[in-house]
Amino acid sequence: MLIDTHAHLYLDRFDEDREAVIARARAAGVARILMPAIDVPSIHRALELCERHDGLFAMAALHPSETKEATDEDFAAVAALCDHPKVVAVGESGLDYYWDRSFDDRQERFFRRHIRLAIEKDLPLILHNREATDDLVRILEEERAASDRPGRMRGIFHSFEQTAEVARKAASLGFLIGLGGLFVNKKRVARAVREAPMKQIVLETDAPFLAPDPMRGKRNEPAFLTYVAEKLAAVKEKTFEEVARVTTENALRLFRLEERAG
Repeated sequence: MLIDTHAHLYLDRFDEDREAVIARARAAGVARILMPAIDVPSIHRALELCERHDGLFAMAALHPSETKEATDEDFAAVAALCDHPKVVAVGESGLDYYWDRSFDDRQERFFRRHIRLAIEKDLPLILHNREATDDLVRILEEERAASDRPGRMRGIFHSFEQTAEVARKAASLGFLIGLGGLFVNKKRVARAVREAPMKQIVLETDAPFLAPDPMRGKRNEPAFLTYVAEKLAAVKEKTFEEVARVTTENALRLFRLEERAG
């Protein structure tokens, strides 16, 4: 069994064949699929899919790119939706310095609010990080130090493509690393992953984005998670079965999925 810890199945790129995509995932051994949010409407779309399909779970958050126009009402809606039984994480939140640096202050404010929300709700925090590693880690460290419940801080560095040192910092803060298409497609990521313990690794696709080789350039989907698992097995010199077992155990433990219906 595999678990795709990050797939945007609610996006319109799946509208024509979403049922077939889910069926192919099942056939490939992907038993559970977790859907990170982008904005409030995306949370509701994810929850609608959860109602129709066993093994699907949602997250609640405002993507950092959305914080430019986000309101307090939007964040209040996110916070309320965290209490839904199918919402298993606060995500995806974080910092994105790639597209637009004109609202860094708003990104940081909303990121800190998401960190505090995850701690308050005792949910994992799924981190989006694009060209913002130093600030992301600094803010996490500051919020952990300021929290009266620092042990609740945990989550995933989504789409990990940083160094072994960053992976170690992530572990010290209670975070796993999520491996997907960037790990498969970039040799430098594999070098960092060799040093990371298996207990710190979960698998993801980020579907429909970042398809792994040999599907690169195509629309990504959860069934392609097998390519990520195969790459990890090769890098770690382990069997596919051991990779599937350990990464699944890591995801089950982090998201407490065995306590959740479906």
